[in-house]
Amino acid sequence: MATRTRKSSKERKAQIVAAAIRLAGKIGPDRLTTLALAREVGISEAGIFRHFSTKGDIWQAVANHIGSLLQAKSALSDDDGLSPVDQLRHFVIGHLTFIEATPAIPAILFSRELHAENDQLRRFFAGLVAQRQSHFRSLIAAEIKAGHVHKDLDADDAAIVVLALVQGLAMRWSLNDRSFDLVEEGERLLEMLLSGFSSHKAIRL
Repeated sequence: MATRTRKSSKERKAQIVAAAIRLAGKIGPDRLTTLALAREVGISEAGIFRHFSTKGDIWQAVANHIGSLLQAKSALSDDDGLSPVDQLRHFVIGHLTFIEATPAIPAILFSRELHAENDQLRRFFAGLVAQRQSHFRSLIAAEIKAGHVHKDLDADDAAIVVLALVQGLAMRWSLNDRSFDLVEEGERLLEMLLSGFSSHKAIRL
């Protein structure tokens, strides 16, 4: 008779977080209960609370996991040698690729849980968005300085527009039941946007 191996606390927490993300994408964050989560994981509801004191703690662990994965997906090494605009492409496409692989993200970002019931979670994701916007701004500012982007373009405004492209596209993808290729559409629209930023409209950045 096979002996069941007891999962460590770290392993069980990771399993619960993964199940929460999976269920959030399947049934929506607002319908995610600890009972549904326990059934998904295959443990008792009390077992969930042995690892997380509150449902809010589960959501915070979900946010931390998503944040870590997103940073890893978008990270560039110092040896990549990419131009600022190619770094921008890398970040945007990396973000969209991650969303396509983790469809719970748009649902979480626009959920009642995030906007009305969990201020800590809202601040966490707002911080991630602010970090991304700041990085976009610095990359666009570098392209302005190099003369590749129109000198009158405001780097902060341009960063907001790029970020809005990602957010709006992710929401449209989610509302349309993920019926189109998110990354392909993102690449197309990003190139159109970058062409509008360019100081040499006939030259691809």
